Amino acid sequence: MKRALLSGNEAIALGAWCAGVRVGAAYPGTPSTEILEELAARPDVYCEWAPNEKVALEVGIGSCLGGARSLVAMKHVGLNVAADPWMTLPYIGVNAGLVLVVADDPGMHSSQNEQDSRYYARMSKVPMLEPADSQECLDMVRAALELSERYDTPVLLRVETRISHSRTVVEYREERVGADLPYEKDAVKRVMIPGHARLRHPVVIARLEELEREAESPSMSVVEMRSSRVGIVTSGVCYQYAREAFPEASILKLGCVYPLPRKAIREFASHFRRVYVVEELEPFLEEGIKALGIDVVGKARIPRDGELDPTLVGESLAELIEMDTGVKHGGWSPPAPHAAIPAESELPGRPPVMCPGCPHRGLFYALNRNKAVVSSDIGCYTLSVLPPLAGIDCQVCMGASVGMALGMERAFATSEANAEKAGRVVCVLGDSTFIHGGITGLIDMVYNRTVSTIIILDNRTTAMTGFQDHPGTGRTLMGEDTHALDLVELCRAVGVESVRVVDPWELEEMEAVIREEMEAPRTSVIVSRRSCVLRERRAGVFYRVDEEECTGCKRCLRLGCPALVMRGERAEVQQDLCVGCSMCAQVCRPGALREVRADG
Repeated sequence: MKRALLSGNEAIALGAWCAGVRVGAAYPGTPSTEILEELAARPDVYCEWAPNEKVALEVGIGSCLGGARSLVAMKHVGLNVAADPWMTLPYIGVNAGLVLVVADDPGMHSSQNEQDSRYYARMSKVPMLEPADSQECLDMVRAALELSERYDTPVLLRVETRISHSRTVVEYREERVGADLPYEKDAVKRVMIPGHARLRHPVVIARLEELEREAESPSMSVVEMRSSRVGIVTSGVCYQYAREAFPEASILKLGCVYPLPRKAIREFASHFRRVYVVEELEPFLEEGIKALGIDVVGKARIPRDGELDPTLVGESLAELIEMDTGVKHGGWSPPAPHAAIPAESELPGRPPVMCPGCPHRGLFYALNRNKAVVSSDIGCYTLSVLPPLAGIDCQVCMGASVGMALGMERAFATSEANAEKAGRVVCVLGDSTFIHGGITGLIDMVYNRTVSTIIILDNRTTAMTGFQDHPGTGRTLMGEDTHALDLVELCRAVGVESVRVVDPWELEEMEAVIREEMEAPRTSVIVSRRSCVLRERRAGVFYRVDEEECTGCKRCLRLGCPALVMRGERAEVQQDLCVGCSMCAQVCRPGALREVRADG
């Protein structure tokens, strides 16, 4: 038996490998990204970054039907992209086990919403397991695969940001199990024409009853009886918060959050006048328990938005527990107030910013100067919404920017109130994002003869989630060289007449191209191409301000580069941050910014 300190994501990858997973597929998205990176580093397993989550799941479906245990990973919003195949997969069932790991992000550390993925389990009639630490992450992967094969169903494994990234001790045997199952043709079960689907849906419904009995097992519903007065029902990371906030309370920890183990819940609740539910986001468990006729308190006290922690759980429930039981609960007391921090020691707020020399910075500077209406996508470049660039008008989800630009352009073209904005709509999205969900939108633009400009921010990587490769980089997750998708030729192939490539560090040339394409009455694509500055920078070059030439106009600060600051009435370049991109020198009218080479 080995012991290791692992994050939840690392433990999931290790558990999948030990359980015999032979195929893994994902699209990178925080907080789930590391699962596939860790799994790919192990022998005898094929892993891939798919173009998007829908394709990743479809790869997993094919591999599990082909007899290989499979794992698919994505963040919560990625499950929306994969929802189409996901909702039919339970009808088809599996051959070898298939687990879909979905990572929710309460508190929106790196997401555009706080979606609660537990409702996907209910909607698709599929079991969902929820680990409370790294050990359970490892153990539940194998349990989920076995459950999948035993009941002929895919299984959801839900984690949250804290479980994905927190490290706890894991014990494991580094040995690989799992069978190579034979493929058998079964068209009635696996080809979902309406006649076959009507036969399969009752099977899916009947399977839920069997799965509920599985959820009642002691390994899935763990009871910790301590206090005879306070009973808490919880799951996942919220178990850790509840246990720390109320160490004397009795707790029912649910390992399977759908279907609910109703018998275990009723038995636990029978010991208390009222039970308390600790869960993040929606009242998923609370509503299920209330439906059993049990008196329960949850979201009436605990916030429905944001990430929980032990203090918040304690503050939310301590007073009510004291009122209900008549006894002051000793498990939690408010923390002692911190000593006041002297004003001179307080640090200023530090909003997220694009890196010094980021190739996206010059692009948004140029779009601002051309008064563009910008429909943006998900990526590092979304940070340009903040001052001083303030360069984005709207943003929703991966790939949506293209279709939104089409809609805005059509609205402006038929509007008296916004007629001056017609022809000024620009869509921006990254290279990985364009491949993920932008190509069909571009086809729609060409097909419907839309006057708009699409700018692909091609920095040669998936930078926001940690520099993962994608079909345009020429490199796979397994480290193999492969065909690199040519974005220029792709755009031409779908019918775009004007496709131009610019270097975003060359501001004057780039701005001229943007102006020309915005004024042209056609669909056009501009590829803004320069590698992410964290992977490729100008070695040995930086810029310095000539104080005698600097007028203090602050024009250079409009770029929003963190390497540029004001010292008194003059600008200054922080040389430890400067990457030598030259954009500040290009916008400086007095010519006060000078190139300096480290070797001279």
